[in-house]
Amino acid sequence: MCALQAGQRGRSVVLLDHAKKLAEKIRISGGGRCNFTNINTKPDNFISNNPDFCRSALARYTPQHFIDLLKKHHIAYHEKTLGQLFCDDESDAIIAMLRGECEAAGVKRFMSCEIGEINYAAPAENESPKKEEHKFHVSTSRGDFNSASLVIATGGLSIPKTGATPYGYHVAEQFGIPITKLKPGLVPLTFAPDDWKPYADLTGVSLDVAVSFGKQSFRENMLVTHRGLSGPAILQISSYWQHGEPLHINLLPDCDMLSLLTEQKASKKLLSNYLTQWFPKNFSDVWCAQMTQIENRPLNQYNDKERKLIAAQLHDWQVTPSGTAGYSKAEVTCGGIDTRALSSKTMECLEVPGLFFIGEVVDVTGQLGGFNFQWAWASGYAAGQAV
Repeated sequence: MCALQAGQRGRSVVLLDHAKKLAEKIRISGGGRCNFTNINTKPDNFISNNPDFCRSALARYTPQHFIDLLKKHHIAYHEKTLGQLFCDDESDAIIAMLRGECEAAGVKRFMSCEIGEINYAAPAENESPKKEEHKFHVSTSRGDFNSASLVIATGGLSIPKTGATPYGYHVAEQFGIPITKLKPGLVPLTFAPDDWKPYADLTGVSLDVAVSFGKQSFRENMLVTHRGLSGPAILQISSYWQHGEPLHINLLPDCDMLSLLTEQKASKKLLSNYLTQWFPKNFSDVWCAQMTQIENRPLNQYNDKERKLIAAQLHDWQVTPSGTAGYSKAEVTCGGIDTRALSSKTMECLEVPGLFFIGEVVDVTGQLGGFNFQWAWASGYAAGQAV
């Protein structure tokens, strides 16, 4: 996105890519159909130590701008739930579109290009830098390049099989640019094997829940795995979850369980059997067996205090993960280049004229549902208009 925007402005652009395959993260996203944006994109959909940083770029390149680009290339798409847009056909269509736009703009591209040293000739003191001057010298396996601007669009640490590396952070360190704490985001959560043993055999059970951590809450499906919890609701909350803290899961967000249990106080039905109208039987049996302070008994054997306790545990099931499934399963990297070191309008480093950071390598992380791609397009556009 950055390269094609700069090329369309008449800039001489070289795109250096260490990967052998072009845009592998686009290719595998959305189950191969690329969830390329979200029509509901707003700053609240992003996590950053500086929450307002993303506003300028998102306002200047919106989902509609990307949709217009798709229409120009006659790429059909559809909306799934919650404003998520996907290609009708395979995600290769998006890759071909971006590649074609770059080629039309005269962008030169070098694949399987290993980067060596980056040298920077800083402008002399009290001398205002001229935009056209070659300040950067980049040594690569495909030759040496000199440029007035250098854009780092290397992504984060997530999904190493697509070629993800910490290279972008190393460049930041070379130039003394601070990096906020990194962690896997949009990632399944894991539990200590002994703690999770009762639930490990429930792999594949999916429930519609509301998962909360702090002030953040998501209402979507939760999936039980042999190591812990996954599914959209868990992936969403994982970006906010802090190690050692419990998650709060409302297993029945559409019900008032205290009222329902009170209505059933004459019933001889076992609690675990009563709950099977909402849960699969195997989940209901295990969950009831793991209840704290109370046993699985017929409904008519509970007093008012016990009914309140059962309802409270169903509406606020607290579980404490031991960790995450790591960067290999994470869809995104939380944290990154400290936005206080960048211009929110252009993505240029305030202390290193001509050096830009865009996309996932920056401390701006989108929620699940096409937001990270929209940040890639918007931050790429912002830098592409400025280089």
